[in-house]
Parts: sequence; structure tokens; C-alpha cells
Amino acid sequence: MPAEFEVICEVEPATRSDLMHVRHQIGVLSKVATAFLIPDNHLGRATVSSVAVAHEVARMGGRAIACLNARDRNLLGFRRDLLTAAAYGVDDFLFVYGDRPASGTRNGDLTVRAMLREARSFPVGPSGTTGGFRLGVTSGLAPLPAWKRDADALFVQVGFSVPTLLEWRTSLEFRGSVFAGVMVVPSAAMARKLSAEVPQLQVPERVVALIERDPDAGVELACSLIAEIRASGLFDGVHLIPVSRYREVAARLERDV
Repeated sequence: MPAEFEVICEVEPATRSDLMHVRHQIGVLSKVATAFLIPDNHLGRATVSSVAVAHEVARMGGRAIACLNARDRNLLGFRRDLLTAAAYGVDDFLFVYGDRPASGTRNGDLTVRAMLREARSFPVGPSGTTGGFRLGVTSGLAPLPAWKRDADALFVQVGFSVPTLLEWRTSLEFRGSVFAGVMVVPSAAMARKLSAEVPQLQVPERVVALIERDPDAGVELACSLIAEIRASGLFDGVHLIPVSRYREVAARLERDV
């Protein structure tokens, strides 16, 4: 377990060519984040390439992890993205299956398993050397498929029960880094929408009730979860999804540093 507990902050992606909002998030979160996760066509909507945004984050002095989804790519498109990443010096990735697209259909040519295998053998240097990428995959609170053990990092699904999370972690056999998912629930309406549309991310009624009484309760809950996960000593860090409350989260976490 590394001495530094990482806080990997997911940014709200750019749905327009102007990256000002992304830059603002990086600036606000830079004092509390050790790295930034850049979504890829988040929630099935078109966004600026995660590789391009990761390159922009690096120019601002931050460390970025570019998310790539299987949904929108065939093998040739995936190789294009890896080549572009190598040219830009982007070497840290999270591979995901991808949410249901808001328009068009899902491409069935690629899987996360195939992406992991392809990236491991992809030549990234001028001499044709391989193995230059750091690769992450996601996991639910279930037994880990054998092929996912080839990843360098696991990003665990968002949850609200630390005891359940710790019980799962103690049963896990994985040599890489493990990051617990923590989300700031910004409103009771969003909590109910999330629970209805993504059953595995069910927000407990007690949490919904708290946020209904106090809009800032979601921020406090997320920061408390981070503190408990860190204190457990079982995780390398958290994957924090602050959504629109990134200013409040940054201010709250900065007080704890």
C-alpha cells in the first residue's frame, strides 16, 4: 500500500469545444486531487476526446487518466486512440464498457477484455517497445474475473456502505491499485433518478432523506466516506465523482488536509 492515499477526481466532461469549464475544475480541485479522470462520451453524449483533454490537463501540470469505452469503437478506432495517446504522452487509462448511448447504437466489435489485451501489446515507443501504458478496469462488489487481474488498477463501483466495501476488499486478490468509488449526490431528485436508472448504484433512503433536509449533506457524506475508506488502510485511494459540487468538495477536503 503506498504512503500516499490518492484522490482521483472525475471531471465533468466538455460537451462543447470550449474547455474553459474543464480548466476551471482542474484549477479548483488541484489542491486536493492527486489525479483527474477524464470521462469518454459520458452518459452516452458526445464529448471532447478524453485523450485530448488528458493532454490538456498534463499541460496544466496535472496527472490525467483518460477513460475509453468499448461502446463507440471498433478495433481500428481503438488503435487510433492508443496511437494518438502515445503521440501526446498520455499513458494512463481506464477501460469501460460504456453507458447506453443517447443517440445511435452500441458498437459490438470491441470488449473491455479485448481492449486490455490489445493495449498490452501495442507498440508505444519509436523502437516498437510495448507495455508503456498503465491500464485500469472497473469492478463491482463481486468476485473478480480472472482476466481483470491483468490490469494495473481497479476502479470500484460507487457505494454508500463502508462495511460492505471493506468486506469485499478483504476477499479480493489483486496485485494492482484499488480505488473505491465515492459520489457526491447533489440532490434528492438526482438520488432517486440514479436509483431508478442504475440499480447497482442504489442510493439508500436514509441518504435521500438527509439530502432532502440539507442540500449540503451529499458533500459531507462523500467526504466522510473518503475519511473512513482512508482510515481502513485497505485502499490505495478513491475515485471521487463530485459532479456539479466540485467547489464545495474541494473546500471541504482542503480543510482536512
